[in-house]
Amino acid sequence: MLFDLLILLAAIVFIVVSTTKYKLHPFLALLITAFGVGILIGIPLVELPVVVSLGFGKTLQGIGIVIIAGTVIGVFLEKSGATITISKAIIRLVSAKRPIAALNFIGYVVSIPVFCDSAFVILSSLNKSLSRETRTNRVPLAIALSTGLYAPHTLIPPTPGPLAAAANLHLDNLLLVIIAGLLIALPVVAIGQAYAHYLTKKYPYLEGEAEELNVTVETEQKLPSLGLSIAPILVPILLMAMGTTAKLMLDEGGFRSFLEFVGTPVVALLAGMFLSFLLIQKGDENLNNWITDGLKNAAMIIIITGVGGALGAVLQQMPIQEYLSEGLAGKSLGLLLPFLIAAVLKTAQGSSTVAIITTTAILYPLLGSLGLDSDMGKTLVIMATGAGAMTVSHANDSYFWVVTQFTGMDIKTAYRTQTVATLLQGIVGLITVSLAGLILL
Repeated sequence: MLFDLLILLAAIVFIVVSTTKYKLHPFLALLITAFGVGILIGIPLVELPVVVSLGFGKTLQGIGIVIIAGTVIGVFLEKSGATITISKAIIRLVSAKRPIAALNFIGYVVSIPVFCDSAFVILSSLNKSLSRETRTNRVPLAIALSTGLYAPHTLIPPTPGPLAAAANLHLDNLLLVIIAGLLIALPVVAIGQAYAHYLTKKYPYLEGEAEELNVTVETEQKLPSLGLSIAPILVPILLMAMGTTAKLMLDEGGFRSFLEFVGTPVVALLAGMFLSFLLIQKGDENLNNWITDGLKNAAMIIIITGVGGALGAVLQQMPIQEYLSEGLAGKSLGLLLPFLIAAVLKTAQGSSTVAIITTTAILYPLLGSLGLDSDMGKTLVIMATGAGAMTVSHANDSYFWVVTQFTGMDIKTAYRTQTVATLLQGIVGLITVSLAGLILL
């Protein structure tokens, strides 16, 4: 066990040092780490390329087209001036002094029915325009959005992690989990917002950032309407919300199948992409040029995200689950136990959903001895597991790369912002769940 943990630590150190100090491209750093870890933990050499390739492909299978469609939407929103229209509306609603609070709250609401990866792709195009309109650096704006999206992703059904956790723990009272998740997520989201505010002092606004917008609109009269501007963002969110709600509310049948189909992230984002084409003004011949720009922008993001998934697949070959179940199962740790198991799994292999599912599968036989076999006890176990599954997002997490690549962060900045933010969120989540346990159990 100690040898495997040392390998994991060495892998993280290599990624950080090679990409920050020696400026090695993240693609090479992640790829070298994946093969190096695979060799050290004893994956047969013949099987190692297969594990790496499957991890790369599986990650892109879920998010590849989503990234492409989302990037194309972002290009159309920016170049048509739609992001300026949307940012002006947000500023009118919350005032120019609170863009971080606005993005953080939007993230909290949107991520309840929508995967945080997909939602960040959809909403990230607002960062540049809000940055310019409010003279705020894009880094704290991105952290405000990413932390707002992150907490509901691990705490509130109908996202897959909490749903699977309830199934693993044989908890039928899903409404209790939803209510608990909504409440527990509030302070977790709030700490993300507070940290984003702190980052505004560390990352002041730079005048050159506004020039990166490259918006083709010259006067405000040419800006598209708010309805047309927001449709490529709002429609995919609504479609995904309908799809997830249909699974909970409707019986099997043709209508439910249709809603689930249009509610898949791929179909929903493609619908948003086609709606974004309406932002092209009559007589404008930029359609193919803007699509090409979107594809170029998506290529690097896809490659980095995919190779991060490859590293995660290699790390999943380590027997971390066995170590945890054998080493911690007998300890009287209460709600700290699910948090610790999920946190180690999340940090080691990158996927919050995998961490949640694995942790609750390990803990189900132990609920009685832990005194957590009531409906409320099981609910708080899910909350503690979700808090652990936020701790921490780093190089083996696809969400880490979506946030960093869509924001334009280097990896050093990403570790100082996104990774630290998710650590703070996990700790606040644990504290909140522990306090709830003292009151309710």
